[in-house]
Order: sequence, then C-alpha cells, then structure tokens
Amino acid sequence: MQFNESIIVPIIMSIVELAKSVGVPKKFSALLSVIIGIVIGIFYLHPLDLKLGVFEGIVYGLTASGLYSGAKNTFQQFRDHKNKIQ
Repeated sequence: MQFNESIIVPIIMSIVELAKSVGVPKKFSALLSVIIGIVIGIFYLHPLDLKLGVFEGIVYGLTASGLYSGAKNTFQQFRDHKNKIQ
C-alpha cells in the first residue's frame, strides 16, 4: 500500500494522540512526534539513505507537532476571546 507524503503529518498526529490517550504524558508529545517522523523517514520514505530519512523524518515530526500546537493555541485564543465578549 502506497501513501502519499502529504498524509504522513496527520498519521504522526494521530499516533501521538493515541499514545497520549493510553497514558504518555503530554510533555513528551513533541519528542514522540519527531521520533515517529524519523522512524517513518528511515523505514518508509528513504530506506536506502539514512541521512535523508532522518532529515525528512525530523521535518515531518516537527511539522506534526507544530501544526497541533498552532491549531490548539488558535482555538484556545478564539475560545478565550469569545468568553470575554459574553
């Protein structure tokens, strides 16, 4: 089964959310995102080129953790602003 590279970030985010739901502390979510990204980079994206696999894995992992963090902060600010108005 082939995956398009654009689906890797949501997959990483889903795995991290699953890990948090089974007890992994939230403070380790960014680190877990990067580790999962590196594993995907090495074993799926570039199995023959370790350096490139690690690099792309770090990029995807950081993207996944940043996307989650950015979305969470945006929703929180929106909710806080909405509560101030009411």
